[in-house]
Amino acid sequence: MQQYSTKYIFGFSALICVVCSLMLSVTAVGLRARQEQNQRVDRNKNILQVCGLMQPGETLSAKEIDERFKEIETKIVSLETGEYVDAEQYDPNAMNPPGDNLAGIQELPVNAEIYLVMEDGKPSTVVLPVYGKGLWSVMYGFLALDADGTTVRGLTYYQQGETPGLGGEVDNPKWKALWKGRKAFDTTGKVAIAVIKGKAGSVEEDPHHVDGLSGATLTSRGVSNTLNFWLGERGFGPFLEKFKARGSV
Repeated sequence: MQQYSTKYIFGFSALICVVCSLMLSVTAVGLRARQEQNQRVDRNKNILQVCGLMQPGETLSAKEIDERFKEIETKIVSLETGEYVDAEQYDPNAMNPPGDNLAGIQELPVNAEIYLVMEDGKPSTVVLPVYGKGLWSVMYGFLALDADGTTVRGLTYYQQGETPGLGGEVDNPKWKALWKGRKAFDTTGKVAIAVIKGKAGSVEEDPHHVDGLSGATLTSRGVSNTLNFWLGERGFGPFLEKFKARGSV
């Protein structure tokens, strides 16, 4: 049986490691474009679903998703002023400290993307990206509001790590359907939408509340805290005030 020196063994092992690392790097670079495309398609699909342009359970190809997404305009908004800014000014890595908040948000973007569903040259729906802490994870989603900037069209989470069957029920279509028609703000303009413990009334009787998630009090509270932050003055509040006032792009 041939014997190899320690030097040979270490050298051969190092060579294998280098070759494997190079192969992984090449593969990662080669797949980056496809990964970015898949992320874009998944984002667009969730936006279409939350604003009602794609029905629950409906299956579309990437091409079909892109085709429907043409009805949606992407805008960049300054969270501080609520005004639209040029796309050239958008740096997704530019952050501000968010201050103390119950949503568990650590960094706040200077500018953020929002999405407008256009009908006859005017927005019929505005979709806002929202995220905040649940029980076990940061939950990322989209909130859709009608053109009045108050009536909820839908809420969906596309990334969350909550307990399946409990907090994970934020993905349940039956629970998500409860949001449609609720009111995000009260008559004074204060954020009023919240997930309560137990069952809420109908949209007409109890417009600001949504059923709590059974056995998932902290996740439910996390949803309320998330929406309270992003609809407030440190989130999209300044933008929504201007959006409601002008009623157009």
